[in-house]
Amino acid sequence: MKIAVVGATGLVGTKMLQVLAERNFPLTELIPVASEKSVGKEIRFKGKAYKVHSMEAAIAAKPAIALFSAGGTTSLEWAPKFAEAGTVVIDNSSAWRMDPEKKLVVPEVNAHVITSSDKIIANPNCSTIQMVVALQPLHKRYGIKRVVVSTYQSVTGTGVKAVSQLMNERGGIAGEMAYKYPIDLNVIPQIDVFLENAYTKEEMKMVNETRKIMGAPQIGLTATTVRIPVMGGHSESVNIEFENEFDLGEITNLLKNAPGVIVEDDIKSQIYPMPMNAHDKDEVFVGRIRRDESQPKTLNMWIVSDNLRKGAATNAVQIAEYMVAQKLV
Repeated sequence: MKIAVVGATGLVGTKMLQVLAERNFPLTELIPVASEKSVGKEIRFKGKAYKVHSMEAAIAAKPAIALFSAGGTTSLEWAPKFAEAGTVVIDNSSAWRMDPEKKLVVPEVNAHVITSSDKIIANPNCSTIQMVVALQPLHKRYGIKRVVVSTYQSVTGTGVKAVSQLMNERGGIAGEMAYKYPIDLNVIPQIDVFLENAYTKEEMKMVNETRKIMGAPQIGLTATTVRIPVMGGHSESVNIEFENEFDLGEITNLLKNAPGVIVEDDIKSQIYPMPMNAHDKDEVFVGRIRRDESQPKTLNMWIVSDNLRKGAATNAVQIAEYMVAQKLV
């Protein structure tokens, strides 16, 4: 079981290696891959040193699975070449997510759609992943009519440059800017570029990807995505209107029994999900579960998850685990 990690030196690639090690993924050979300037450098995995390979060398090695986290342009160019060589590509970029021929997968929600003929599988957007993990059990029981989501997203979602900007600003150090504006002591209501409809690309990703993953094009969904000066995970305020009336106790029980979900909802003890507690964990944390008193059949929830783990690396590794377990690779 040869596994390639493409983009192995980046934030998500590094996290993919960590998750593979922690979950004892059954690989027999690791092939780290990065840009030409990193070829020949060494990375560490389970106490051993591995040399970084070029794309061509990795394809020639014929890995069973390649976990990609190297950006959309790289993926569009190289994922088909890996696939042609017989490798299953699990891609973390936005390149293939809305391609009607490619599966967009969150294992807790729709792993069953994967077949042995799928050679490029898309890993969804981080903010979408955590939301659908919490929405799926509720949709199955009550039917979701409409979702209104506002996100509070970690700087780690932008990358190393944004983390440096935040820490530089906090330390009073001049440095390179990942954002147009300061992020420390600030909130930026823009993630990705604006589109013609005045929504950002990130907001429309949440709308379109949620419908595709859940197989529910009829769900009405609107999003506002916001960058905040935190690390550790993304937070979301989610308002859900159901087709059918619900019982609040049953909602909580459904979430408690849902795969990948941990309910943290004890307002008497002021316990609720926070990114500082979600950091470096694989689960989706849900709290502040309460009725929307302004209209019937509507619920409010607060959802938090580590965007580099469940929102990226862990979800990709879980897809690989599923394929191995089902003998699809």
